[in-house]
Amino acid sequence: MTMSKTEFAQFRNQLLSISGRLRGDVDNITDGAFGREEENRTPTHPAELGSDNYEQDFALDLIHNEQETLKEISAALKRIENETFGLCEVCIEDGKTGRKAVIPKTRLKAIPWARNCVECERKREAQYT
Repeated sequence: MTMSKTEFAQFRNQLLSISGRLRGDVDNITDGAFGREEENRTPTHPAELGSDNYEQDFALDLIHNEQETLKEISAALKRIENETFGLCEVCIEDGKTGRKAVIPKTRLKAIPWARNCVECERKREAQYT
């Protein structure tokens, strides 16, 4: 698959849109969990303190996950600039070329920051189970 400049531009726009939304989400989560209005509020019951701690831990996990996705999006944007976007990093590293090294467009439409084809990603994930 050779991707056209139009397709690179479409994926770039999609990635930028997702990135902007995630950055806004991170800001909103941060403000909600650690916002200034919370600074002036002192929990009056130990259960409230536990709830506040749980909400902050949950918010930190969400922020971490979204920041990881933002890093992947940034890497995908660099691959677009280098015109290597849409190529499976594992296949290329293993010396595979041609159709085997290509990430299907259906996968890229669902996960535009994908680095690997489905087969390689399954193998990678199987290592962690």
